[in-house]
Amino acid sequence: MMQNASLMKRFAASLYELLSLVAIWLLCTFIFVWLVGPVDTGLERFFLQITLWLAAGAYFIVCWVTTGQTLAAQAWKIKLVNTDNHTLSVQQAVLRYMLATVSCMIVGLGFLWFLIDKEQFFLHDRLLKTRLTMVNND
Repeated sequence: MMQNASLMKRFAASLYELLSLVAIWLLCTFIFVWLVGPVDTGLERFFLQITLWLAAGAYFIVCWVTTGQTLAAQAWKIKLVNTDNHTLSVQQAVLRYMLATVSCMIVGLGFLWFLIDKEQFFLHDRLLKTRLTMVNND
């Protein structure tokens, strides 16, 4: 049986993940402004935000489906798996990203779910039957 990743490792990986996201967002913002021009109006800002959300989603979904690990997860030896201990399907990955987004929008309540979950799962992982495990060094 695979061991679940500790809260400390998940937190550390999240901080590391933020660095990857900032780099992705900076590159996407540069390209967006280069193609569209200044982001002066609400509509332009809205489309930039949608672009950044989609770019982050593409990063996570591709990583979760192909290897189960983002760059931060690789560094911290954490892997996202489903109930069969396999990488997520595209549908599972998309749903996880969308549920995690909703969780962030409601003040992180889906992430704080770990406080009452007996296995310390985030709400989106509990609902989708996914989990963050430690990678074996075999």
